[in-house]
Amino acid sequence: MLRNNGLRINAIVPLLTLLVLAIGCSTSKEVKVVASVSGSQIELKKGQTLVFTLESNPTTGYQWEVIECEESILQQKGKAEFKSSDTRNPPPSGKGGTETFRFDAQSTGKGTLKLVYHRSWEKEVEPLKTFTLQVKVR
Repeated sequence: MLRNNGLRINAIVPLLTLLVLAIGCSTSKEVKVVASVSGSQIELKKGQTLVFTLESNPTTGYQWEVIECEESILQQKGKAEFKSSDTRNPPPSGKGGTETFRFDAQSTGKGTLKLVYHRSWEKEVEPLKTFTLQVKVR
């Protein structure tokens, strides 16, 4: 009986070791940041995807717009995805939610990523909010 248990342990330990090493050696493809990091610097590796979610309510006419992005370094991946805070389908008008943005780190370098929350037709009005990151890709 002891030998049988010993054989099981001897077979399981190397498998668990490989699993731990595989998890530890993998690099995350997505780097998620929260809105409160606005104004700070972030470092990415080439090939990673920067992901962040910002509060939004497009039914009021306000939306997030990228106004500064070093496209040789960061490339927006598709359009922002809006998710309503109301789970009804379709959500009622006037309900806010969040917009999730994704940017791929294309090449090494530094640059600023800046988004503004505004009504695009109001040209002479300051945006309600801004989201800015200094991005370094290595």
